[in-house]
Amino acid sequence: MPFCATCGAPVEGRFCAKCGGAVAGSPAAAGSSAPVAAGGLTENAASALCYALTFITGIIFLVLAPYNQNRTVRFHAFQAIFLGVGIIAFDIVFSIIISVLRLYLFGFLMPLVGLLFFVLWIYMLVSTFQGKMVVLPVIGPLAQQQAQPK
Repeated sequence: MPFCATCGAPVEGRFCAKCGGAVAGSPAAAGSSAPVAAGGLTENAASALCYALTFITGIIFLVLAPYNQNRTVRFHAFQAIFLGVGIIAFDIVFSIIISVLRLYLFGFLMPLVGLLFFVLWIYMLVSTFQGKMVVLPVIGPLAQQQAQPK
């Protein structure tokens, strides 16, 4: 029976059930230098997938057992949730302001703001997949606080 090189626990399969590390000599350990979570995804792939459907995938990764233990994945899941909720809230408030104040002249800004949010979303997906830790201005510190182990 092989043992985990990280924590020393006995391992059945390719990943350690205790710490999530790949077993030496397995295909997961040989091909990647990024940390591999117990579910088989690398840390940066799981973090990037948190942003795929913003708050929906963020909640999914907070619920899934091997990923909700990882601080980096938890941070990106919370930041994705806050980003998705913030975009929806901004959209609702901006739409109400335009319709109530009859600012049809400023209605052209809505697609432009939507494009900016789309570019931000793509940037977060790509940079997180590359392993960069992007902390957004307002919601990033909140996500860092939520990602702290309790």
